Amino acid sequence: MPERIVIALGGNALQDQDSPPTAEAQLEVVKKTCAHIAEISRRGYEMAVVHGNGPQVGRIVLAGEAARDVVPPMPFDVCGAMSQGYIGYHIQQALKYALSSRGRNYPVVTLATQVVVDRSDPAFANPTKPIGPFYSRQEALRLEEDKGYIMREDAGRGWRRVVASPMPRRIVEIPAVRLLWDHAVVIACGGGGIPVVENPDGTLEGVAAVVDKDFAAELLAEEVGADALLILTGVEKVAIRFGTPEQQDLDHLNLAEAARYLKEGHFGVGSMLPKVEAAMKFVRANPDKRAIITSLDRCLDALDCKTGTVVTFA
Repeated sequence: MPERIVIALGGNALQDQDSPPTAEAQLEVVKKTCAHIAEISRRGYEMAVVHGNGPQVGRIVLAGEAARDVVPPMPFDVCGAMSQGYIGYHIQQALKYALSSRGRNYPVVTLATQVVVDRSDPAFANPTKPIGPFYSRQEALRLEEDKGYIMREDAGRGWRRVVASPMPRRIVEIPAVRLLWDHAVVIACGGGGIPVVENPDGTLEGVAAVVDKDFAAELLAEEVGADALLILTGVEKVAIRFGTPEQQDLDHLNLAEAARYLKEGHFGVGSMLPKVEAAMKFVRANPDKRAIITSLDRCLDALDCKTGTVVTFA
């Protein structure tokens, strides 16, 4: 039986920081990303793909604010849905071509996905999820004063707006993902999913937040019975003392080691921390399975246990 994996794509898989933040530039990066994903499929893996949307949803919000005198700005949850659509469209287009060129005439479909969060999640009182572009400290202070944004420094790369990032509790469209699994590569939980809360009458209501895509991918992996969670980011391995002369790259992490490094504060809130925590959550729920954190260009080698950081229960 083919091995099932859920792939979580980091921001570098969608955009190049040295390229302009345009749809055309994004598509060119996505084409390169999808070549790697198609190679994973060619090796016989079954998969679903989850992607982030931090920069994209931030720009959609900025565009709405800039044009507010002409058209009403869209609510934040609607902006998240818009980002799901256009990023998914780019991945569909590029991945379908990459698969076909490798002799795999396989459908690729994007599913607009809602993720239920808890209205009382403490994350709403402590926003941490970066969205939109990077700013200098002076620009960030001006945005805080002019627009009331919450701005935080992001892993030494500059300042970004942060919004609430509640934990995903339930994927509303998971029955559809399961139905599609045997017939298509499914792009689901884009941007972590559209965050919604459930009202007492059972209706769903969108909220202003961004669910972390790594946690959404972890939940999806649990729900589809995936054999592995593959988290792709900008570095080949998880490291402790990152960016210092004492940096140590890690080939393997078990839960006890990961918990110790978390307590010691080795992983950045806006970067590696959610990836490690999502990997831990997956193997805690599935002690006989593995999570892998690595870079996009080394994903095949990581699946072959040649590189990356493998997270296991013990």
